[in-house]
Amino acid sequence: MIERPRRLRRTERLRAMVRETTLSPANLIYPLFVAPGEGLRREIPSLPGCFHLSVDEVAREAEEVEKLGIGGVILFGLPSAKDPVGSEGYADDGVVQRSVRAIRSACKELLVVTDVCLCEYTSHGHCGVVEDGEVQNDPTLALLARMAVSHARAGAHVVAPSDMMDGRVGAIREGLDEAGYAAIPILSYAAKYASAFYGPFREAADSAPQFGDRRGYQMDPANVREALREVSLDVEEGADMVMVKPALPYLDVIRAVAETSDRPVAAYNVSGEYAMVKAAAARGWVDEDRMMREILTSIRRAGADVILTYHAKDFARRA
Repeated sequence: MIERPRRLRRTERLRAMVRETTLSPANLIYPLFVAPGEGLRREIPSLPGCFHLSVDEVAREAEEVEKLGIGGVILFGLPSAKDPVGSEGYADDGVVQRSVRAIRSACKELLVVTDVCLCEYTSHGHCGVVEDGEVQNDPTLALLARMAVSHARAGAHVVAPSDMMDGRVGAIREGLDEAGYAAIPILSYAAKYASAFYGPFREAADSAPQFGDRRGYQMDPANVREALREVSLDVEEGADMVMVKPALPYLDVIRAVAETSDRPVAAYNVSGEYAMVKAAAARGWVDEDRMMREILTSIRRAGADVILTYHAKDFARRA
């Protein structure tokens, strides 16, 4: 007898009925870039369809995101001024803190996640305190904890440290607990690779390092076992969710983390991955909608419970 798997592929209803992997807007988090000013809505050239938004505009954007059924947003801030220790990143009147309050006022159920890292706020562009040309791990931890607490105080539902300093999850957990925010979860960028796919983001967030690079603290793209160690350490320190970043070149890492960790797994479909799709689609080389769906489904199929993606609005409009 000939086996005929094609029987279950004949119609869309049949295909949908037996589909192994499902994805909805509720599984997605949409990144937003907030900047000083008022009435600001400036498209980011390398991220078509994404914008630098002032606080008033980010609240309006969040309302649209909520109406589309997207699970949440993650906020990245562009400060009015930078200094060596990124002090605007943990100021109560910082652009992210004000944006959190504005979004919480405008939206009833949208999840507000905040990126916790110094790179957008430091004059040197690195993710930690710099002394003698070196990024110092331990002096950075107190500043990251201070930033996380300021976000929680503003009303963030989740804080997401992306700096890759050793011990930062534990420091943030201790800082949140001591400040009375024991209920605030930590989504750790546990396996964040030193990737070429971050280029458009660094333009969007104005966060390129002024010297050197980040390979001394972000992960070597060749390593998988190291990722599992990073995840394990972050869980031990109190991470409630763990993230793999980027997503597409690291689907094997997402799968390995999903199979070995008991925490929900997030994956960041990063700026370079998004920009490639947009650039190819603009030239008529690919079917953008089909490619977007295939990419997001592959990330979900690999084991991601949550996907951070610039495609979130496009996907939700067509879901």
